[in-house]
Amino acid sequence: MSLLSRRIRGFRLVDLVGVGLLMMIILGVYLAKTMAGRERAEIATIERQIKAEKTRIRLLQAEVAHLEQPGRVERLAVGYLKMEPVTAGREATVDQILDLAAKGPPKKEKAPSVVAAMVNGGDAIPGVPPPPPPEAMPMRVAEAGR
Repeated sequence: MSLLSRRIRGFRLVDLVGVGLLMMIILGVYLAKTMAGRERAEIATIERQIKAEKTRIRLLQAEVAHLEQPGRVERLAVGYLKMEPVTAGREATVDQILDLAAKGPPKKEKAPSVVAAMVNGGDAIPGVPPPPPPEAMPMRVAEAGR
């Protein structure tokens, strides 16, 4: 009796092996389809996130374009920093520029950094608005026992 014609409970062994392989293939295809569905759902989620990020980028670019408008920057410079356009009397001549270049950079004592001026207690720092008064920033103290 050969292996191909051997019978188990009335079924040939080859038939049982074939049915077993068929069941394994069906199960494998089902699992692959299920995993592919999950992947599609993840891809759709990521695509929605990309679309939302692109929308956010466009909004931020529009906001930057608004904030960088020369008229707005000029209004803020005049209003907060008390800056004015350079008058003709403040423009340097070629000879003055050559003299400044020959002298080199100013000494450290004459040009303190903004941070050094703040640490040393400088009252007014050119180009930097003063901080708000301390009473404008109320502090809340946590109460113990509540």
